[in-house]
Amino acid sequence: MTETAAPLRIIEESPAYWRVLFDNPPLNVVDHTVFEGLQGLLARMDTSPELRVVVFESADADFYLAHFDMTGKSAHIAGTAGRSGLSVPTDTFVRLSTSPVVSIAKIRGRVRGVGSEFVLACDMRFASRENAVLDQPEVGAGVIPGGGGTERLPLLTGRGRALEIILGADDFDGDTAERYGYVNRSLPDSELDGFVDTLARRIASFDRRPIETAKNLVNRVSLPSVDSLLDGRNAFGAALAWPETQQRVAALFKRGMQQEGDLENRLGAHLADLLDD
Repeated sequence: MTETAAPLRIIEESPAYWRVLFDNPPLNVVDHTVFEGLQGLLARMDTSPELRVVVFESADADFYLAHFDMTGKSAHIAGTAGRSGLSVPTDTFVRLSTSPVVSIAKIRGRVRGVGSEFVLACDMRFASRENAVLDQPEVGAGVIPGGGGTERLPLLTGRGRALEIILGADDFDGDTAERYGYVNRSLPDSELDGFVDTLARRIASFDRRPIETAKNLVNRVSLPSVDSLLDGRNAFGAALAWPETQQRVAALFKRGMQQEGDLENRLGAHLADLLDD
C-alpha cells in the first residue's frame, strides 16, 4: 500500500485497486490544485496496465467536494489545455469517463456544483443515506453548470428531474438522489464503505480487457458528446460576466462562502433569499 500527499491522497490497495481521498481543507473546495492532482492521477492511470478500478472518497466527512473555487484564483485553468486539448476541467471529466479504468464515487458529505459534475463523470456513484448531500446550485448563484451537469444529468435522471435539480438549485439527500437516478444507490452510512470496497475488489479481480471493452460499449450509448460539453463550458464562462451573476456571487461571499459555517452547510437554503440582505 502506498500513499501520496494532499490535495489528492492516492492509496494503492493493490496494483488493480486504488483509493483516492480528496483532502483540501477546510471545505474540499475544487481549486486549481485539485484539478492539477486529478490530471496527475489520470496520467498515472494511463500508464498502469494492471489497474482496474479507482474509488474516489473524501477525507472530510462533511464535504466530499464543496464546489468550484469562486475567489478567481483558479480561473486560469479554464484557459489551460489538458492532454486532450480541451480545457483542464472538461479534459479531466472526459478522460475520466472514457478511461479503461472503472471510476466509483463513494459520497459522504456535501457534493455541489463542479463537485457534483465530477461524480457525474465517474462510472458509478454510491451515497451515504445519512450523510450525503448533492446539488447543482449554479442557477441560484446566477450562472449555469459548466462542467457537464446540464449534459450528464438528463441522461441519468430524465429531463424533468434534471430540470428540477438544476433550476431548483436545492440540496438532495442520498435517498432522493437514488430515486432520481442521480446516484446508483443510497446506503446506510455504516454499510457504505464495506459495500463499495467489496464491489471494487470484485471488479479488480476480473481481467482488464473485458472490463475496458464493456465500458467502451456502454459509453457509446450513454455519454454526452464533447461538443455539447463545450457548449455548457462556454455558456458558464459567459455567465460569469453577467452583472446579476456578479451581484449574487458577491452576496454569497458576504454570507460566508468558502468559509466554515451556515452558508456552506446549508447552501441550498440560502440561495432562495440570497438578495434579501
